[in-house]
Amino acid sequence: VRAGRFDQGKMWTFDVPPVEYFRQTYGVPADEAWFTRARLGALRIPGCSASFVSPRGLVLTNHHCAREFVTQVQARNDSVLQVVQEKRNFLDDGFYARSVSEERAVNDFEADQLIAIRDVSARVDDAVDGRTGEERRERIEKVTSDIEEDLLEEFGGEEAGVVVEVVALYNGARHSAYVFRRYQNARLVMAPELQIGFFGGDPDNFTYPRYNLDFALLRIYDDQGRPLDTSEWYFPWSTEGVEAGDPIFIVGNPGSTSRLQTVAQLEFRRDVQDRATLAFLERRAEAMKEFIDTWPERAEPYDLRNDWFGAMNAVKSFTGQIEGLHDPVILAKRADTDRQFLATLAADSVLGEKYGGLIEEMAELQQAKRELAPGYGAFLGLTADGFASPTLHRALLAFQVLNARQQGAPDGAVAGLIAAMDSVEAVPPELDEWLIEARIQEFVEAYGADERWVGAILRGRTPEGVAASIRANSVLADSAASADRIRRGLVPAEDPALRFVGLYVPAFVRFQQAVGQLSQREEEVAAAIGRARYEIHGTALPPDATFSLRIADGVVEGYPYNGTEAPPHTTFFGMYDRYHAFKAAYPEDSPWDLPERWRTPPAGLDLATPVNFVSTADIIGGNSGSPVLNADLEVVGVVFDGNIESLPGDYIYLPERNRSVTVDARGILAALRHVYGMDAIVEELLQGSAAAVR
Repeated sequence: VRAGRFDQGKMWTFDVPPVEYFRQTYGVPADEAWFTRARLGALRIPGCSASFVSPRGLVLTNHHCAREFVTQVQARNDSVLQVVQEKRNFLDDGFYARSVSEERAVNDFEADQLIAIRDVSARVDDAVDGRTGEERRERIEKVTSDIEEDLLEEFGGEEAGVVVEVVALYNGARHSAYVFRRYQNARLVMAPELQIGFFGGDPDNFTYPRYNLDFALLRIYDDQGRPLDTSEWYFPWSTEGVEAGDPIFIVGNPGSTSRLQTVAQLEFRRDVQDRATLAFLERRAEAMKEFIDTWPERAEPYDLRNDWFGAMNAVKSFTGQIEGLHDPVILAKRADTDRQFLATLAADSVLGEKYGGLIEEMAELQQAKRELAPGYGAFLGLTADGFASPTLHRALLAFQVLNARQQGAPDGAVAGLIAAMDSVEAVPPELDEWLIEARIQEFVEAYGADERWVGAILRGRTPEGVAASIRANSVLADSAASADRIRRGLVPAEDPALRFVGLYVPAFVRFQQAVGQLSQREEEVAAAIGRARYEIHGTALPPDATFSLRIADGVVEGYPYNGTEAPPHTTFFGMYDRYHAFKAAYPEDSPWDLPERWRTPPAGLDLATPVNFVSTADIIGGNSGSPVLNADLEVVGVVFDGNIESLPGDYIYLPERNRSVTVDARGILAALRHVYGMDAIVEELLQGSAAAVR
């Protein structure tokens, strides 16, 4: 087994676009103008990607990227909306604005368009030359802040809607300043029913989702309240789509990858860190699901379904990553990458002197981290909204406030901690209690009931009993009054939640300090390995993903699946087959149920129309909502997921296994026209297409 050419992926940056590679591999005229068009049509939105798809600010992304905005619009539910939507549940029944006047404003929206890139590596390197540890970190922070301020001024400042970020590539071997134009005025245009956007539920989602209309449309408006003029940037819509063997290009913002990690780092993740994270997520997802199933109406105001979907997607991701790290072929390929690196250093005396011993030191650091393994399972996500008990989260903040006051800190010094208590997201009391119980169970599993501080928490009780007592008797369980109580000094020292925090904090601090020291050195060694590999390979290999704009290439191609073959495309025929085939087995709550408007195929809907297709393009979380383009930079779909075999993509890309899954542009058009009656949107999408021009 040997390392492959593209083991480190094909998420190319726009800093150094792969012009010759694209031309030689696909015959694409990928000149500067081509890459500029690809860059300006793409967007980064919170946690996802998107793109302009019409001259009037229309934005395409995934349904699962827009769910928050769907529930947001539902929550406001003003009188006009009630008339237009007949008080429907927009998540279940969908949201459809058939005219511009029906489009609904969304909050907390940001869409970043990358308008310029500057290589600032030399400036950063000069600032940190020879520095290590905390001094190096402080200097990087200072110089990047200076660069961002300088470019912000050059491009017109925040009042011009400009945002600047300095992005570290190749573990810091290279730095680029990305200048964005940020849009914040957006309205929801269309989101289909949850059931059609998530068709097949977990059974398909955890293997190969392939009949999903996982798309949504928003519109960006200018400062005058008019649809934004995007005639220079948008991607025209393809009506012809793509077929097997056609090249495609995905332009989006992959979140993060770890393809420069050593085998020792990956083995630590497999055995300790990722395993602890998976257990954490599974336990909390189970608690959320139990609450949703028991009290579905009470769950809606807390948006628990969206939280649960997020938790289950994370469960899926970590499950696949851990399974991949048990694959001897994957580890052998990564081991060969390490061997090649060591051989190159040994053959070059200058590089060897500069970077020798890094792989060995990284392995020693991972062994030292293994000795701290219990803490990785016990203290994960102590303050993670949606996953941590709000009562315990407030108690930790209150504990810090009281400690600071005992040391003479003035009120102003703790104001931020008290304000943070007000922002802790509330959950239903029963779920809060279950989350407390989950934390106690993790303490017991990690350290054992005989550990002194764990025994002091239990005092002979079960985790369930301790959780019930804390929830029933702590004044910090009251989300409305907690901050006011701590502000006025009315939280008693014997409060059970406060006592709970006081018992685990010493162990947590010891763990945090030990991990912090190891992590700082690990970061330095990883940065040195990144610099060494950059000196060896340059930009021939793409850097790890950083939730910054990339372009990935691939071809439309099926793959071996479950002992048979998965075809390149699926169609509405297949979707209806799964709906009918599972009816008897799932008389209620079928993952393959269809929304009411879909159950009888509407007149005009050609069931042979492609719904989804798969390709070899390299994606990861954050790419959701990315436009999938043909060689003419026309939209042929929107990517929404990957097959289960692609989940090890965090640390290796295997084109023979990895498949990205895309909603076909033809399926979207058919749904908009024949199912939802959104002819005006169809015309808007097609006005720049080749079909419309002809």
